Amino acid sequence: MKRIINVIAAVVTLAIPVFASAASWSIDTDHSSVGFKVRHMMVSNVKGDFGKFNGVVEIDDKDVTKSKVDVVIDTTSINTGVAKRDDHLKSADFFDVAKYPTMAFVSSKVKKAGNDKLKVYGKLSLHGVTRDVVLDVEGPTKAYKDPWGNTKRGAVATTKISRKDFGLTYNAAIESGGVMVGDEVTIALEIELLKK
Repeated sequence: MKRIINVIAAVVTLAIPVFASAASWSIDTDHSSVGFKVRHMMVSNVKGDFGKFNGVVEIDDKDVTKSKVDVVIDTTSINTGVAKRDDHLKSADFFDVAKYPTMAFVSSKVKKAGNDKLKVYGKLSLHGVTRDVVLDVEGPTKAYKDPWGNTKRGAVATTKISRKDFGLTYNAAIESGGVMVGDEVTIALEIELLKK
């Protein structure tokens, strides 16, 4: 019996560093942003962001490929700086926020992509549709203490999606040819993380 207890104790002791290497971080929404841009009338880009979002990132510093990401974005918080346009984007023509008030990204795999760079694969659920998406990530940075004793680190993630892939097909033709709203949407997340 004593031998069994010693074996269990040894296994637990060996396992502690493995578990200790993974840490849970929440997104500090006061110091983060979720932005996007899309082509308008073939001549310029309209930019906007989502003011409300939250998420948790599990970072394994011993093996970063075991890390996980889970983010939820409130689509009702869309802001492009023009109230009339924001109302249209919230309508059934686009996000249909009354029916789909959130979108979510859940990672499925993480791969190294160079020094301090990752590719995070996962599922993006938007407008009632779920598709595979890959985020190009710079970071995460090293951990730092802020003046109040909180442990912080950060990352930047970008991706491009086709809005038509998610059923966001509204558009209007323009006289000179082409369409009012481009299909490709660039998404950029500037994230500051707070250790939980």
